[in-house]
Amino acid sequence: MIQVKEKTSRIMIVDRSEVARSIISHILQKEMDNTYIVTCGSAEESLEYLHREKFDLITTSLLLPGLDGLDLCYEIRKSEKQHLTPVIVVSSDADRRLLREGFSAGVTDYFNKSLGYKRLVEFIKDVSQRHSGMVGRILYVEDSLSTAQTTQNLMERHGLYITHTTSGEEALRLLKNTNQSDEFDIVFSDFFLEGQMTGGDLLYAIRTQLHYSRQEMPVLVITIEDNRQCQTEIFHAGANDFVTKPVKEEVLIARVKSLLLVKHQYKVIKRYSKDIYNLETIDHLTRVHNKKFLLKQGKNFITKYKNVCLMMVDIDHFEEIDQSQGHLIGDHILHLFGQFLINYFPEETLISRFAGKKFTVLMSCTLDKGKTIAEKFRHKTMSLNPEGFDITVSIGLTSSEGQEEATLANLLSNADSALHSAQEQGNNRSCLCKVQRNVANV
Repeated sequence: MIQVKEKTSRIMIVDRSEVARSIISHILQKEMDNTYIVTCGSAEESLEYLHREKFDLITTSLLLPGLDGLDLCYEIRKSEKQHLTPVIVVSSDADRRLLREGFSAGVTDYFNKSLGYKRLVEFIKDVSQRHSGMVGRILYVEDSLSTAQTTQNLMERHGLYITHTTSGEEALRLLKNTNQSDEFDIVFSDFFLEGQMTGGDLLYAIRTQLHYSRQEMPVLVITIEDNRQCQTEIFHAGANDFVTKPVKEEVLIARVKSLLLVKHQYKVIKRYSKDIYNLETIDHLTRVHNKKFLLKQGKNFITKYKNVCLMMVDIDHFEEIDQSQGHLIGDHILHLFGQFLINYFPEETLISRFAGKKFTVLMSCTLDKGKTIAEKFRHKTMSLNPEGFDITVSIGLTSSEGQEEATLANLLSNADSALHSAQEQGNNRSCLCKVQRNVANV
């Protein structure tokens, strides 16, 4: 157990590995010398500390003896003392349970352990700074220069980054012309701006023209009227919250911090959603899209482009390598081949692992260009040499040209027929299947 007393920031590290705990705490002490650190080897041990002491941030491995990291997070959220404490789950892979249950368990964020301990410490510092201090980018709209100067200085003293503008029109222009998720965290506006666009108009434009939700772009309003009618109007216009003039520092900062957490949680949920989508649509071994993605998105791809070609690619004699060298070598060859496909073809190409050692490549091009691409790819594959093995591929090629209404099912069937013909002719060749199912060498 490592304890460094008389420090201002209090962090708990929970990890079943004593070596990991020692490395993380050592780097933290060097990088954050004002930090009091407690390390624990299990959730049960950490809960004993959490009943007695208050911490500013907690990190926990997903896998622990006894209760795991998510179980610990559930317990932390039940605690009256710790229920708002940021919790980072550290895992070598964001598995399905973490992605699906993490937010409901109260996980503040998660970190990929494979990135290394130094990156983890940087991540801890960032989260700690965002939650214990005030790190946020505010678009501040106020037409009174004297009020703006005073309030801006106040917010900057708390670590906030302020972009000030005096009109709703200019604020709307800034939001339209920048990627708001990277530029601003909160809009803070006077409700009664002078000029054609009032603060209420700006709010309405943010919600209806830019289509930003209250979570995606929180808005805090400042007003001189503290009555129910005005409050109702403010919330109907799309505000998350409001403060009244004259501004009280502690009230303003509390409101801003609350909305920064709203924005942060939105970003976490958005990232969770993206990761869940990737789990559902990416083949975990080769990192290309899976068959489910092809069947769902392939139809849209064919509709989008005038001419498409589909290649069915099969690694020749892969079974012999897999049986003689073992599945680990075989899997690594499949992984390297998947990376080769991703790097070889442009981003707009739809690449999928169709089944086993068979892949599909759906691309927007004419039939003549498709023939050239197939042959160049086949020759390039012969120089790949994954795990020291010379490999070749057989390719079945088909095109939507000449079809009034090409379907994904027909393209897959025709490409598979052409692939079968290439294999019957001795492998390491490309064959073309036209609409009429006439099969010929490319």
